[in-house]
Amino acid sequence: MPFGNRIEHNGFRFEGRDHPLSPNTADPLVLHGDGWLRPWAILRQDRHSIVFQYRQDASDASPFAYEATETIAIGDDSLILSLNVVNRAGRTLPYGLGFHPYFPRTPKTRLFARAKRYWPERENHLPGTTAPLPEDLNFSEGATLPERWLNNAFDGWDGTSRIEWPETGLSVSIDASSALDHFVLYAPSATDGFFCFEPMSHRPNAHHAPDGGLVSLPSGETLAGTIALRCQAGGDRMAGL
Repeated sequence: MPFGNRIEHNGFRFEGRDHPLSPNTADPLVLHGDGWLRPWAILRQDRHSIVFQYRQDASDASPFAYEATETIAIGDDSLILSLNVVNRAGRTLPYGLGFHPYFPRTPKTRLFARAKRYWPERENHLPGTTAPLPEDLNFSEGATLPERWLNNAFDGWDGTSRIEWPETGLSVSIDASSALDHFVLYAPSATDGFFCFEPMSHRPNAHHAPDGGLVSLPSGETLAGTIALRCQAGGDRMAGL
């Protein structure tokens, strides 16, 4: 937060005002906003949950000022992650949020996820022009990951997905709140041992796309998103999908 992935040209125009941003990693484009790089304070905790808090002030490097909380709650078979951000900038700005979980990748790992559109990747890891889902990236009925570099955005996601590891008999379901109707699939190769399934409220570079999914958030208003991950043994196929 307050956005996910990269912004082209390190800046954007909103309501007639230009907002330059500064790169925040070795990447030439500003990446994933502030929250993932800064320390958070512990607001409260108990045996099964913890709430973190972060405050960001506007600066020459970013117009965003906000208060954010993240709640991590653990159940018998579940991990629930919640993010919310309150705009404290004194004016309306475009906000987004997302999650970036890493998952083990085995040769038989299968992903189930419905999406309506996807974006091929272009230079600087930015999305290109939307295109029909290619056969090897259509996970509606479940499929293994292609054995190539993947870094693609998808939208029209129904907020439900499942990952199966047949070698272990384990699976995990992912259920997202309605604000999270995009995801990014990142997998550097078939041999790296991991991939990322990233639920997001918007697609990468949404600041340069009127339909990118960002929320024009007035000062004092809140944007929130939650994902619930539930682990199961037995590797049953995706019930109800």
